[in-house]
Amino acid sequence: MRVLIADKFEPEGIEWLGKLGCEVRLDPELGPETLPAALADHRAEVLIVRSTKVPRPVLESAGELRLIVRAGAGFDNIDWRAAGELGIGVCNCPGMNSSAVAELAMGLLIACDRRIPQQYAELKAGHWNKKEYSRSRGLLGRTLLIIGRGAIGRQVVRRARAFGMRLLIQEPTLTAQWAEEVGLELVGPTHEDLLDAVAQADAVTIHVPLVDETRGMCDAEFFGRMRPGSIFVNTSRGPIVDEAALLDAVETKGIRAGLDVYNDQPSEKDCDWRPAIAEHPNVITTHHIGASTDQAQLAVADETVRIVRVYRDAGTFENCVNAGALRAPAHA
Repeated sequence: MRVLIADKFEPEGIEWLGKLGCEVRLDPELGPETLPAALADHRAEVLIVRSTKVPRPVLESAGELRLIVRAGAGFDNIDWRAAGELGIGVCNCPGMNSSAVAELAMGLLIACDRRIPQQYAELKAGHWNKKEYSRSRGLLGRTLLIIGRGAIGRQVVRRARAFGMRLLIQEPTLTAQWAEEVGLELVGPTHEDLLDAVAQADAVTIHVPLVDETRGMCDAEFFGRMRPGSIFVNTSRGPIVDEAALLDAVETKGIRAGLDVYNDQPSEKDCDWRPAIAEHPNVITTHHIGASTDQAQLAVADETVRIVRVYRDAGTFENCVNAGALRAPAHA
């Protein structure tokens, strides 16, 4: 089986694929413009990606491709509907990187409260400014709203409890019994329920997939409900947030934001990029690296190889995200 990996991938995962008998080509610099030629040249049956975008034109020229594995949880970088129409299964690796993302979310929360990057920058520039930074609100007893759909939100719960925070969560799969056992307050399922919870929160952290329902969910009304001086953290997907509305809230309400994802973020791995939201001194930014720990990537690699092995042995797609749209390939 011929496998093309169009992103960075753990060496152990490449070794494991080799032991399955796969012919593996690794090219982490591939993008939408160069993918078609690489797929054709390698005659790839399996494509593995992380952040590399796989739009319809790539899929329409994919030849022998039958399986795309998103080495992570989110899959909005892949046109999974078009893949289904062409008989290509799209599978992901949910939950494998949940601890890593939760760790970054907590790091951004603390960094926003204590303004750690701002202090670092001033000291590196040779300016001692203890007067400016000697006061912060602190997290003990503060209310954290977790908006989640899956394992990451639950991992944030475990970490935030250790900080002594009051926890609200909107998570459709949670039971009232589990919430009571771990000391959570469940938020109702409606958008108005969510907005009521936003108004109670000292901090909000987002952990939902990018789907039609969540696109733009954090809009002007959402930020209008947030308390002045509260904290907003997003480690899920950029288009969930109306960045103009967030920037307005940062400027007019003193909201502090910690962001790992952005609207229209580059698909390139290394380039010049200056989004307006990142220019504000009260916005802390990272490079969409929530899942990028050694532990998480090993777990993702292991799950990716398992998905490939099941497809090789049984011809079925594990964790298939486009099962409802999947048709028999026209050239089968």
